[in-house]
Amino acid sequence: MYKVFVNDIPIILSTEKKIGKKYTTIPLKKAKFKKLINQINNGELMYVNLYHKDEEKLEKFLRKKLPVVEAGGGMVYNAKKEILFIRRNGKWDLPKGKIEKGETPQEGAIRETEEETGVKNLEVRSFIAQTYHVFKRNGKFKLKITYWYEMYTEYTGELVPQSNEGIKKVRWKNFAKSQKALTESYENIKLLFPKEYLTTHPNDRVS
Repeated sequence: MYKVFVNDIPIILSTEKKIGKKYTTIPLKKAKFKKLINQINNGELMYVNLYHKDEEKLEKFLRKKLPVVEAGGGMVYNAKKEILFIRRNGKWDLPKGKIEKGETPQEGAIRETEEETGVKNLEVRSFIAQTYHVFKRNGKFKLKITYWYEMYTEYTGELVPQSNEGIKKVRWKNFAKSQKALTESYENIKLLFPKEYLTTHPNDRVS
């Protein structure tokens, strides 16, 4: 299954015809992808499942329908088990950026994380996942595929937001502060976190 986010609304691509009562299932070969994107942007559509029995066809479909920009990003932990966040466009995010020619996704993820935050001495621990989202550049839709890695550092020096990339803040956040930050983050970023980060104490919930 793939989740391709359009303004935090996911287009689901799956090998299952039925994934929920709310979802409209469209055979992959009949899907008009750009039209679906416009319908979501216009608030006309929220639950759509693009179906094909062959999972390999799903990502091939995505790469065929829109120009692809590949990026690398990091979920960085320190010795205090805090996570490194950036503040950009009014939301908390994780550092990421476009992979340069000749770089591997992992190399791009390390470089972009260092450039955007000022952190140093990063050690990649594991690959987390790929995320997909649609964005518009120069009037054209593009698909960003981001390769995410769990990283670790013992760096305790100054954090420097990359201002020319629109980053306003860089902060280490403990478990509780990370939970709060995720309420002001993107849905594709939330996918990267263990579910305990996405649950709040019952007394904090608004009924």
